[in-house]
Amino acid sequence: MSQKEVICSANAPEPVGPYNQAIAVPATSKLIFMAGQIAIDPAVGKIVATTVEAQAEQVIKNIQAVLTEAGADITNVIKTTVFLADMADFPKVNAIYGKYFLAPFPARSTVQVARLPLDALVEIECIVAI
Repeated sequence: MSQKEVICSANAPEPVGPYNQAIAVPATSKLIFMAGQIAIDPAVGKIVATTVEAQAEQVIKNIQAVLTEAGADITNVIKTTVFLADMADFPKVNAIYGKYFLAPFPARSTVQVARLPLDALVEIECIVAI
């Protein structure tokens, strides 16, 4: 695992969830840019979860599968972008996210979008350093 350095300025707002303002990694790290993952269940090839919480759980399982294939794990994630179909779901997704992404948290952005592929409720992309 690469060494993650948390960068936190007292002159910028505190994070409102399980993430940091910024993360630095050594220039010698191998960076992996993971495509956004949605809640497709690989066993059936479609989205079966109907709640945002269940979709967030499946998204993170999919992320973990890609990380494993890359020889990494969730602790190697340095930046995420969370896309939500409805920003009102932020607290629910934040709670699921916080079960898996532990300190030192990756940096994170969360945005509401007009629509996600296959009408998913949540999508997460990651930048990973190993």
